[in-house]
Amino acid sequence: MRYFFHIAYQGQHYNGWQKQPGIKSVQEVIEQTLSKILKSPMAINGCGRTDAHVHASQFFFHADIENEINSNLLYILNKALPSNIAVFDIIKMEGKPHARFDAVQRKYDYFVHTYKDPFLTTQSSFYLLNDLDFDKMKAVVKLLPQHKDYRAFCTHPDKYEHTICNVMEADLFVNTKGNRLRFHIASNRFLGKMIRLIMGKILMVGKGQLSFDEFESELITLQPSKISLPAHPTGLYLSKVTYPYLNLEPRTDFIHSTQGVEWISI
Repeated sequence: MRYFFHIAYQGQHYNGWQKQPGIKSVQEVIEQTLSKILKSPMAINGCGRTDAHVHASQFFFHADIENEINSNLLYILNKALPSNIAVFDIIKMEGKPHARFDAVQRKYDYFVHTYKDPFLTTQSSFYLLNDLDFDKMKAVVKLLPQHKDYRAFCTHPDKYEHTICNVMEADLFVNTKGNRLRFHIASNRFLGKMIRLIMGKILMVGKGQLSFDEFESELITLQPSKISLPAHPTGLYLSKVTYPYLNLEPRTDFIHSTQGVEWISI
């Protein structure tokens, strides 16, 4: 029987979701924990492959479990997992739906704070910046849903069959003090480090290091016009995953209520 697990995790202590030899991953920790509880080797399939130190305020994985699960598995699993991984729901599915391939939309949010704050270091990316041009930053963000090929915003584009992404939403928010930012983007798929590369360029635009025309040229010519430096991984969240047959609201409320921040669309 196939089950979908609805979870969230803080990624700062992990080298991403995907299990790899010799490194600590979210997938490996969950597989080991499930295997111990169910007394059988378990393999799980996640809805994506978040980078090292990237968070997920909503994430799904599926697992095939031979017998009907015990009703208290949710409680036992949460007790056994570390505090930075939470399981919210275990959902029995009909047939063999796939947590990764069946997803029709993924949403990400990227947080920046422009002053040093020890309480934000694991939640948001720190950039010591002043006098960002929010209008220019907003203008380039509005370009994103108008384009489909994101080859210029991918670290290794040739490993993909194609670099087409259906970006459905893109927006930029700022707090009332103007010292914290949130970049929001939704698409059917994302390429390797795509969001972090976009965010890095948005910050360059805000600092006057990259013009609107140069940013747009990358989307049109599919070639980066300047050195592409991905934004820091800390601050990036996979925040919503939607399926044709499953559309759950995130159980965490980090984005809208963190430390009383009021996010205003620029």
